Amino acid sequence: MTEPITRATCAAHDAADPLAPLRAQFALPEGVNYLDGNSLGVLPAATAARVQQVVTDEWGSGLIRSWNTAGWITLPQRVGDKIGRLVGAKSGELVVADSTSVNLFKVLSAAAQIARADDPARTVIVSERSNFPTDLYIAESVAAQHGMTLELLDIDAIPARLGPDAAVLMLTQVNYRSGRMADMAAVTAQAHAAGALMLWDLAHSAGAVPVDLNGANADFAVGCGYKYLNGGPGAPAFCWVHPRHAERFWQPLSGWMGHAAPFVFEPGYRPAPGIGRFLCGTPPIIGMSALECGVDTLLAAEPLGGMAALRAKSVALSELFIALVRQRLGGSGLTIHTPLDAAQRGSQVSLGVPPDGSIDGYAVMQALIDRGVIGDYRAGDGTAAEPHLLRFGFTPLYTRFVDVFDAIDALADILARASWREARFMHKGAVT
Repeated sequence: MTEPITRATCAAHDAADPLAPLRAQFALPEGVNYLDGNSLGVLPAATAARVQQVVTDEWGSGLIRSWNTAGWITLPQRVGDKIGRLVGAKSGELVVADSTSVNLFKVLSAAAQIARADDPARTVIVSERSNFPTDLYIAESVAAQHGMTLELLDIDAIPARLGPDAAVLMLTQVNYRSGRMADMAAVTAQAHAAGALMLWDLAHSAGAVPVDLNGANADFAVGCGYKYLNGGPGAPAFCWVHPRHAERFWQPLSGWMGHAAPFVFEPGYRPAPGIGRFLCGTPPIIGMSALECGVDTLLAAEPLGGMAALRAKSVALSELFIALVRQRLGGSGLTIHTPLDAAQRGSQVSLGVPPDGSIDGYAVMQALIDRGVIGDYRAGDGTAAEPHLLRFGFTPLYTRFVDVFDAIDALADILARASWREARFMHKGAVT
């Protein structure tokens, strides 16, 4: 029989953790056990001072001169190159710009044009039914504009669907609900074998799991700056286009920063070479400066083993969480909705709420948050296949093994006492 896991055992793991010093990079609030970095990363300790410097010195004193003297104009490329080190993109291949949704519109539009130019019979964009909604909404819009259709399938049915009419396969590498992680190289190869282009959303994988876009021979990618990259709420996102595609078409939002010579101020548009044409409007300097601080917290792990070391700790944290769920919550009615195989799991674990309605998942999460344990709740359709979920993200830069133990301890107590039934936990805010 497996020995019960104790908090002392978890504390010993923390004491032996070579990545533990990286936690000091963050301004973690006292009394908060934060397991929601998959939605919003923690504030890096360096960010406030850096933003103050941008506001007071570069903007306040340097004024418009700072576009040159402070290097504002090259921020999209500079921060992009730093992110590229985390996702397998070469220098000059990735830029920071706009939001994930806007970047997805750009690259999916370019992919649709390329696919149709190469083979007019390719008229279908394929994606996962449970992909993040903004991806599906953007794809619906792009499909309508290009005379295409969007087809949604369960993830396991996608390989058999790819055929001569498939133009683009668009997937999020780590599913936001289940945490299931796709094999990027294998899926990309399947798409290419069928003649389709491959577009990856890295929102839940960049900074959380090792990614190698070039190694996987992907075609396009977008990603989020405010989750595991710790860039702050609404941080700018990023996009990557394989060099073989970068100059084949204009992206549809042909703004002045994507022009070959923005300060020539000529009336006609000439796209910049390479990934530069995927810029659009003036870069948000304050937000990009904050994002750079967040990305730097991940690059600080490079001397300690980089993304491979962070991934190893992430797996250990999630394995501990799963073991504790089995040990402490076996009769609770909650189910593990995330793959048990670590190779198929991102850096989160989602627990499904019973479909019979015996547990209100939203209220349980509010009760947890009241106890200082912050995860989040994501509604499903309430069935066993797509249950309402309690999501817990593990950010190895700052999450400790004792944090995992304490989270399960609090959750077990809330369920045992049914304290989630208090009326104050039932009120739903605008953001869940």
